[in-house]
Amino acid sequence: MNILENGGEFSQNLAIREKKGFCVVLVGGQTRRKESDNVEDFRDLIAGASVAWVDYVVNDFDSEVFQISRALGFSDSLTRNLLSSSPKSNYEDFDTEMGMILPAIFLRGFDVKLLSLLILIHENLIVTLHTTEVTRFLRARRYATTFLRKIPQNILLQDKITLLLIRIVDENNSRNFDHLREIEEHGDKLSEELANPKTPREIMGQKIYQMKHALIVYLRGLWMTVDTLNSLRYGDAELLTDDPKILDNINALIGEVNLQIGLAEHMSEVLASGLEVLQSIYNNQLQVLNNRLALLVGYLTIIGTALLVPNTIATVAGNTMFQFTPADQGWYLTVIIGSTVFATILSWWIVKKKGLLPRTYE
Repeated sequence: MNILENGGEFSQNLAIREKKGFCVVLVGGQTRRKESDNVEDFRDLIAGASVAWVDYVVNDFDSEVFQISRALGFSDSLTRNLLSSSPKSNYEDFDTEMGMILPAIFLRGFDVKLLSLLILIHENLIVTLHTTEVTRFLRARRYATTFLRKIPQNILLQDKITLLLIRIVDENNSRNFDHLREIEEHGDKLSEELANPKTPREIMGQKIYQMKHALIVYLRGLWMTVDTLNSLRYGDAELLTDDPKILDNINALIGEVNLQIGLAEHMSEVLASGLEVLQSIYNNQLQVLNNRLALLVGYLTIIGTALLVPNTIATVAGNTMFQFTPADQGWYLTVIIGSTVFATILSWWIVKKKGLLPRTYE
């Protein structure tokens, strides 16, 4: 199977490296890294490490994660419990192993998808499993050795694992937050199209729905993240630290997500208020059109009424009982023209008197 058929940017990078798996470990203050398509190649490297991180890309999330997690020493029951949650956001603690699923937000235009990021923890190992669309760990892979070297060697294993986990979650959150800016940019383009009176309304209605739906899905992903992080913070897992200073970093992550939720909700309010303004503009435009039509109807009423009088005179005068000669042409035309002028003035006065014409035209 061609990897390029299954993803976007990550697939292209994988095609260049021809490696889907990445492992970085910390051994006696020194870091080592390895890339391979076979996770079995990482087992020896992990065994002698004080802390290790494995990142692996799968093509079929629901089926391949069992094979990968099993090869790295995790039980099927842990993976099964995590994947059985709906929506895909969960936290499980089995004392000797634990795991969680965080939403990885994927955006293309107004199409927002909540993909799954599976994080498994066992003793000295953290494993992240995701599909090819989740490209957020490309940069983390490049700088993983630098981060591991900064972890103090004289702290407990639980502290090291927790610090590494916080760094991974923070990277996922940061990339999720970037999508709010993309939604805002798409919203700005949408506002520009809405401001154009020539834009078809049936098209804009669909785009407005897509914009609002994108924000709703994005907010859902952030709320799912908050729920999982709260479970992580107050779950008192045996594999994680009890150091309150380190745990405060998880609180900071939750605070950042709550801040993004506030920004997204504010953006939703701005969008709603902007749509109300645009709707008012369109209503004003329709009112102007209605006023012009009413004015046209008023003029047509005046013209029709004015023409009715001379038309009636001409009809009566055309009867055979009236014998006209060319000598009667002068007074006949005078009567027709005079009656037309008189009927026009009278019709205009009646229409204005009765208020049949609109008072405001613009």
